[in-house]
Parts: sequence; C-alpha cells; structure tokens
Amino acid sequence: MTEVGAGLADELGYPQLSMGVVADRLGVKTPSLYKHVDGLADLAHRIAVLATTELGDAVRDATQGRAGTDALQAAAEAMRRWVLDHPGRYAATLGARPTGPDDPLVAATDRSLGTFAAVLRGYQLPPGDQVHALRMLRSALHGFVTLEAAGGFQYDTDVTASFAWLVSTIDQGLRTTATRPGS
Repeated sequence: MTEVGAGLADELGYPQLSMGVVADRLGVKTPSLYKHVDGLADLAHRIAVLATTELGDAVRDATQGRAGTDALQAAAEAMRRWVLDHPGRYAATLGARPTGPDDPLVAATDRSLGTFAAVLRGYQLPPGDQVHALRMLRSALHGFVTLEAAGGFQYDTDVTASFAWLVSTIDQGLRTTATRPGS
C-alpha cells in the first residue's frame, strides 16, 4: 500500500493523496485500508520513510567511487533527478518527523545524511565546519530542486545550466573553506 500511495503522490501531487484515492487505485473500500495503516498520517509517514530511503540510495549509488568535485556533482545530479522523478514522494519527506528512536525514518535519514557527509569529507573541511557545510549543501540543493519541481523558474535561461552553476559555486566555496588559513 505504501508503494501505491507513493506512486499516487507522484502522479497526482502529494496534497491530493487521500485514503479514498488509494482505496480506489487498489480496488477496495476505504475502510479496508485501516487494517494496514492507522490513517493518512501513518501512510504519509511510511511514504516519507520510503522516499528518504530511495533518495539516499540514489545519491549513494551515484557517488560510489567518487570524491571531491566529482562526488558533489554526482550527488547533486542524483538528488535533482530523483526529486524531479518523484516530486510527491519528496514532498512527503518535508516536515516528516521520527516518532521515536526505533522509527525507520531515523535509520533512513541517517543513511541519507551519511552519504552527503561522505561527499563533504572529500573536501577535508575543518571539523567545526562539517555540520555547517552539510546544512548548506542540503538547503541549496533542496531549494533548487523544490523550485524546479514546482515550475518556479520563469526566466528564459537553461535550468540545467543554472543548476550546474549552483553546484560549481558550492564546490568553489567548499574548496575555499578547506584551504583558508587556520583550517
């Protein structure tokens, strides 16, 4: 049922997801879904876990055997491609919070963040800058791909060129941070 819900979120848009829509797709009555999930919030949480796992795996697979600029470009492109292919799933991750330490969202998030942290290790940043770099990277990529997925870029300029420019600027900033005096 999670896969069906995730597919519907991508197809129709996350805000359009409902238990009734999922039931219709599965060819069952809505009340029968409650044998498997506690409601829409539970289904949305399960979709967030699935999406976080899939995105983390996509970035991990793209960055295997790469370091530095090459790993950054591969991670950024993998995230962009995945979010554009799965905008509803990605939307389910926004604001998703673990329900406790054993929640599968914790493990999925840790794995996903671990991959981005590994990309950043290739820049040999000072330990005090690593968390800041991770937040900056996630924020910049999230902002760009979220705007792109929503059709938010209106200027008549190649969006792929803008994305490459963003990633190049991040790369330059990370290399500068790693080599600044006192680092």
